[in-house]
Amino acid sequence: MSRIGRQAITLPKGVTTQIESGLIKVKGPKGELQVPFNNELIVALEAETLVVSRPSDSQKHKALHGLSRTLIANAVKGVSDGFVINLELKGVGYRAKLNGNTLELTIGYSHPITLDAPAGIKFEVPEQTKINIVGIDKQLVGQVAANVRKVRKPDAYHGKGVRFVGEKITLKPGKAASGGKGKK
Repeated sequence: MSRIGRQAITLPKGVTTQIESGLIKVKGPKGELQVPFNNELIVALEAETLVVSRPSDSQKHKALHGLSRTLIANAVKGVSDGFVINLELKGVGYRAKLNGNTLELTIGYSHPITLDAPAGIKFEVPEQTKINIVGIDKQLVGQVAANVRKVRKPDAYHGKGVRFVGEKITLKPGKAASGGKGKK
């Protein structure tokens, strides 16, 4: 049995679920999410916990068991607590500004880059060099964070760019560090 799949999902206070054929609706204080799952799997509500079980030990059911349980658990955590991904800007003159629901980045291009927040996502800029991406859908929060980072990935030689907080960037040595004295 899958170690992830057999774990029960405890519903926090204020979170309700509605199980339909192939779809579970999770509603909580932060919002509402719908998670589709395979009809062959069994999702049951047992005394404030959700249990996902599979009908057989076939490879298909084993693969879907842990995945479905994790997607449902992420939805439960999202509607109760939400998800946050923190980004930071490294570089001289790099800064972020918030105009309504639009993020404006000044990151070394000749013009500022503007990014609109999709539905369900909120940008926060606590400092000029810090960006928080907040939402209830874990996949959407991660995708928006990846899109913001893609605007200016960290440079391999100087480390300048948009990076996740705590991300380690291995810098390459420049040509002066190669040890060669050049052509004679």
